[in-house]
Amino acid sequence: FFGHPEVYVLILPGFGIISHICLSISGNFDAFGFYGLLFAMFSIVCLGSSVWGHHMFTVGLDVKTAVFFSSVTMIIGVPTGIKVFTWLYMLFNSSVNKSDPILWWVISFIVLFTFGGVTGIVLSACVLDNCFYTILDFCGWPHFFHL
Repeated sequence: FFGHPEVYVLILPGFGIISHICLSISGNFDAFGFYGLLFAMFSIVCLGSSVWGHHMFTVGLDVKTAVFFSSVTMIIGVPTGIKVFTWLYMLFNSSVNKSDPILWWVISFIVLFTFGGVTGIVLSACVLDNCFYTILDFCGWPHFFHL
């Protein structure tokens, strides 16, 4: 129970750094969708403390419990998508030089983070998660994207 909410707490400074870099690159005084970013951050913190059960799909959870954890894991993709699209909007509406290394570092972080998030949405379905984790040796691969 403790480990998964900790992951979401540890990623918060990274989200803040990326948001700050995007704001600095965009050259604006206020972030586009500032309240959306706040809502997304608060939602990620709240939902992140209740998605820990998706790591237990293969142990034979009750159907209602598995559906709850599956649903919450899918829902956490919405505020994460808000953050990603807000970052991309700030980056692509900036007047920064496209050969700037920090721009490519942020874009590569967003791409890698999005790939990891998409695997999380796919694995949030109980049936697919059970299939991949019991038949295939799939456990470490999605977590590679979060490193």
